Amino acid sequence: MLDRVLSFLKDLPGAGSGRRDTGDDPRVAASALLFHIMDVDGVRQDAEWERFKTVLAETYGARGKELVTLAEAGEKADREAVDLYAFTSVLKRHLDVEARKAFVGLMWDVVYADGELHELEDNTVWRVAELIGVERQDRIAARRKAAANVLGETGASGNE
Repeated sequence: MLDRVLSFLKDLPGAGSGRRDTGDDPRVAASALLFHIMDVDGVRQDAEWERFKTVLAETYGARGKELVTLAEAGEKADREAVDLYAFTSVLKRHLDVEARKAFVGLMWDVVYADGELHELEDNTVWRVAELIGVERQDRIAARRKAAANVLGETGASGNE
């Protein structure tokens, strides 16, 4: 069993860089948060799953087995986590302000992939944005942009 775990960790993207501790890998942290936002409302839609994989592929250039490994690492990390801080602290250390804003936009893209905004999704993006230091107006602008892209709206639904 230990050999399977070690093999899994060695196969993670970036493992070739000599880094063995995936707890500080921003790709795994991002994957875990994106997985979390996809599942937070208790219903995983196919559109959300597809958007999740597309975001990982486009953001990290992951394809094929590497994409599957990154998605699985994010799912595993999310399921084992007790809170969001383990992931947000990694992103805050590794991403500059613009990249953190962009990440919030990616979260909104996954949220709106199914054409709906659930209050738990909204609350989770708010919490993540706060933890990674993204300002309220930037979070709202990213939400509106994602809603407009997916729903063809000029603004997002929900109160702010």
